[in-house]
Amino acid sequence: MFLLSPGEWAIVSLSLKVSMVAIAVILPLALALAWLLARRQFPGKILVDALVHLPLVLPPVVTGWMLLLAFGKQGPIGRFFESTIGLGFVFHWTGAALASAVMALPLMVRAMRLSFEMVDQRLENAARTLGAGPWRTFCSITLPLVTPGILAGAMLGFARSIGEFGATITFASNIPGETRTLPLAIYSSLQVPGTDSEVFRLACISVALSLGALVISEWLARRMGGGKSHVL
Repeated sequence: MFLLSPGEWAIVSLSLKVSMVAIAVILPLALALAWLLARRQFPGKILVDALVHLPLVLPPVVTGWMLLLAFGKQGPIGRFFESTIGLGFVFHWTGAALASAVMALPLMVRAMRLSFEMVDQRLENAARTLGAGPWRTFCSITLPLVTPGILAGAMLGFARSIGEFGATITFASNIPGETRTLPLAIYSSLQVPGTDSEVFRLACISVALSLGALVISEWLARRMGGGKSHVL
């Protein structure tokens, strides 16, 4: 019952590829937004904060529809990418990665923002008084201190992207071997009688991957907070 078929291994492999690419692509943006929201005051900050967290409260189908409008073949961003570098998103695994990245972004920003807020800025000020510039201070003082929070946010994003369903199926569709990740494969198998064992195997893998990512994220958060988790 626990032996995966070649097709199921392909689903797991695709899910891991989509999630890892999604996190790698969105990580710099999440880090920049976290630093901006934690360290800067500017007009419209509340609106930016709300927009960042909007995917958490919107129905995932709506998020997928908005991605389709922007990144579809007729969308302004999607048309630009396809005409300049030949990168398409709809009906392609890159679209699944984009949907996963968008859905993971709020959790990543939240974890990283809290880690920035926990840094003692007196350490940064001391580095500046000793002649370190802003970039050197960030790389030598701030970044090492927030690294556990960055990793915790990345693991939270990974767990979220592994379970992403609604935005993916709306934006990238449910194509075997191309966009059918674990949640979509489980959904598809549930529509077919006599596939209980396949659903069980895929569900167990999905739970194991997500639980593992959450456990690692919690451990990193506790390490960052001195024994107390501040991620969620």
